[in-house]
Amino acid sequence: MKIYFAGSIRGGREDVGVYRKIIDYLNIDNKVLTEHIGDYKLSVEGQGQLDNDYIRNRDVDWLNKSDLVVAETSNPSLGVGYELAYAEKIKKPVLILHNKNKSQLSAMIEGSKYFRNINYYSDVTEAISILKSKLK
Repeated sequence: MKIYFAGSIRGGREDVGVYRKIIDYLNIDNKVLTEHIGDYKLSVEGQGQLDNDYIRNRDVDWLNKSDLVVAETSNPSLGVGYELAYAEKIKKPVLILHNKNKSQLSAMIEGSKYFRNINYYSDVTEAISILKSKLK
């Protein structure tokens, strides 16, 4: 299965370690199209060598090609919000992971009838356990 992993880049990189562990787990039996989200070298400036138009079009192409979107939403991010709205628009299945100890999930996501697969966790081990049970 091809998975589009969504996580904050320009909104902040505090959770990159969590992203890396989730991506590593997802890559065991799947192909994560957005592995760079878990790259420790990627800063809040993002992929500065690429222009914004290229990044947006590439990411939309990956969203269209993916079988599932897994979004880690604990660090509020305009980009992740856009990706979730786009996934809803094209009716792509979405699994949301949100650390309940970090922040409150946006009402725009939590209040949407589309996003029913919202999973709250306390630490990355619990997040991976959720993925194990949901991706069987």
